[in-house]
Amino acid sequence: MKASGGCWAVVAVLLLFPVLGRAAEGVLSVTGEVKTPLKLSLTDLKAMPTAKVTVKDPDGSTATYDGVALCEILKRAGVPQRESLHKDALQLCVLVKAADGYKVVFSLAELDPSFSDRQVLLAFRRNGAELDAKTGPFRVVVPGEKKHGRWIRQVTESEVVRVNGGAK
Repeated sequence: MKASGGCWAVVAVLLLFPVLGRAAEGVLSVTGEVKTPLKLSLTDLKAMPTAKVTVKDPDGSTATYDGVALCEILKRAGVPQRESLHKDALQLCVLVKAADGYKVVFSLAELDPSFSDRQVLLAFRRNGAELDAKTGPFRVVVPGEKKHGRWIRQVTESEVVRVNGGAK
């Protein structure tokens, strides 16, 4: 009986392995006010134009991150950029969400190269190695910010939302 029970445990692990593998790779969803909703795997992101930034990590050490500029991902989703980012389009923000429920916001203008020289990165590598399970598979890295509150880890979704309300 023990051998039979052990076999079932091995079969259960083998059946779950493909699911666990997919979870480890991760998928980034781009949703909301976009022309083309996206679901991008790590493989998809690595096929896009990549960028590299060297920054101070939250612990004060220097690290180099590889990934894709958020503006490039948003461009693929058909979000207004450059000349089309004006008037009502300036009411759009990107709500970045993590697996643990943490959320941060960026205005489209601060991510657009025609408004800012800072390149906000969706990173998938740190110092040449894939991000670990605690941080990855995707992490937003924001060069030049004094606090790292928007360096969101375990990113799962970027939702483009419109800010409504306020005084007229």
